[in-house]
Amino acid sequence: MAKKNRFKSPQQQVFSKPGSLLYIGKEVVERTVINRFQYDAEGVTEKVIKKVENCFLQPTPEKVIWLDIDGVHEERIVEMIGQQFNLHPLLLEDVLNTTQKAKIEQFEEANLLFVVAKMLHFNAETLDVDTEQVSLILGENFLISFQEQDKTDNFTSIHERLRNPMSRIRQRKADYLLYALLDVIVDNYYVVLERITQHLEELEESVLNDPTPKHQNQLYALKREMTFMRKAVLPLRDVLGALIREDSVLVGNQVNVYLRDVQDHVFQTIETLDTYRDIADNIMNTYLSSLSNKMNEVMKTLTIYTAIFMPLSFIAGLYGMNFANMPELQSPNGYFYTLGGMGVIVIGLWIYFKWKKYW
Repeated sequence: MAKKNRFKSPQQQVFSKPGSLLYIGKEVVERTVINRFQYDAEGVTEKVIKKVENCFLQPTPEKVIWLDIDGVHEERIVEMIGQQFNLHPLLLEDVLNTTQKAKIEQFEEANLLFVVAKMLHFNAETLDVDTEQVSLILGENFLISFQEQDKTDNFTSIHERLRNPMSRIRQRKADYLLYALLDVIVDNYYVVLERITQHLEELEESVLNDPTPKHQNQLYALKREMTFMRKAVLPLRDVLGALIREDSVLVGNQVNVYLRDVQDHVFQTIETLDTYRDIADNIMNTYLSSLSNKMNEVMKTLTIYTAIFMPLSFIAGLYGMNFANMPELQSPNGYFYTLGGMGVIVIGLWIYFKWKKYW
């Protein structure tokens, strides 16, 4: 949950509230929200855009412009923003293609840097890890971010930091804002990992106490999602490495130090995922061992009962042959003697198995 705004500078102006309708001409667009920030060390101007035609604001050396766009469902909106900021058509095509891996591209002619990253969301009910594509376009003194989904804004914390006059973002240029957005994306990986950790711990305890096929299905689901998550995170490691090594005038050396910290977090995320997959394998082995032990206990119990009833079955079968020359059949108390002998055998075997600790 975002913290309430405790710092309000005189320069800050909020022209409309989040959730305002967006228009293309007179047509209402319901699945896209555009927030525009213009800031420097002295103040910040925040505006929720109501008309796509009003997105553009001429970048200046003094202030940084951030256009935060939630929802890329309307191709017309992306194209109009591309025209206003003179973005390459291939870049806009990548923004609309939300199935690609994390990557980085530099457009030297337009002096732009394009970064694609994956935001992760964990669904506790279905144990699914959902990915959301975030496209970041860094230019000279401006940054445009495209978030795939419009239901939740992943960068609410950055909005709050911009409203804080003491925030470091306000003191820096657009390249630091790029780092801050990437840092939020990577920090969210730890949130997803924490949720996976809780489910692994619960599964481990349940498997030890009472293993069921449901636990096996949940383990397979978690392993599948962790593999999927690793595929989504792994390319970002190379993206950050290229961003640090890239000889670009848009990213200063001071920001590279922060980017290395984000890269370290990506490394930790990948290593943690590998560790969690090993833990899931161990839990699976524990599940199979528990099932095997449970089956052994059942088989041992059945074997003991079989061992007890085998001599009884032999006696009953022997005297059930009904031959004429069987003296015991003529005894008036033979039935009671036979039952008594069977009882003695049962009690004797039961005491023997208890003594041997088979039960």
